[in-house]
Amino acid sequence: MKSYRPYTKSRRHMTTVSFDSLTVAEPHKALTGGFRRGSGRNNAGRISVRHKGGGHKRLYRDIDFGYGKRVAARVETVEYDPNRSGFIGLLLYRDGERRYALLPRSVKVGSTIETSETAPATPGNRMPLKNMPIGAFIYNVELKPGQGGKLGRAAGTHIELIARDQGYADLKMPSSEIRKVLETCWATLGEVSNDEHHLRTIGKAGRSRWLGIRPTVRGTAMNPVDHPHGGGEGRQGRGLRRAKSLWGKPTGKGQKTRRPKKYSNYLIVSRRKVGKRNKIM
Repeated sequence: MKSYRPYTKSRRHMTTVSFDSLTVAEPHKALTGGFRRGSGRNNAGRISVRHKGGGHKRLYRDIDFGYGKRVAARVETVEYDPNRSGFIGLLLYRDGERRYALLPRSVKVGSTIETSETAPATPGNRMPLKNMPIGAFIYNVELKPGQGGKLGRAAGTHIELIARDQGYADLKMPSSEIRKVLETCWATLGEVSNDEHHLRTIGKAGRSRWLGIRPTVRGTAMNPVDHPHGGGEGRQGRGLRRAKSLWGKPTGKGQKTRRPKKYSNYLIVSRRKVGKRNKIM
């Protein structure tokens, strides 16, 4: 981590990730493009996720999360991507094609990455869950065969393969949830790079706005018309047994929010343990 001299009040506690492992400053132009940030809006333009908007303009990097290209590749660069927390790398395949991929922690420039059912069990290699050793740390896991990686893509995260049975693999998620995934799904061995990302201190409100994070107002500071927790003279308790969101749904303090009839309930072996201290990261 990188800290700074406190020449301003906001600099005193600000920390950033040291980017010593990066090898280039500019991305591969052929794999970049512009995009419109949704800012938490849905297809009707209404806010569906609050506290998002603004932020610095970003160039989109086209990342390949799929496993369709079964050719060995060499890591040419290690790069920063403003659209995700982990570092990415430019892979040069043996047939001459270049693609971006999410890199694991221990892979460096010049490393070889194989995508094969018989690939050796080394960090960065990709293979089906049925061929991976029990206890392995994996990331970028598919939920459906051929769909591309969906699970375990944030910086420093990993998913543990703990068992296989009757065509399914049991995965322990970073949230401590244990769920089943078809063993024919593919994944990448290792842990996502930039594991220091969660240690950074934003330090000031302005830096949050650069990142596209808008202010969050406490419900207790609002009026009753604006939030279930609002109202009262001075500081008041919420007056409710359970915390609620703006729309009256249970939220915070470890309350269960999963739909009782969600389609994937039969795949959940063990529900996640609530609270920050129960995460396995």
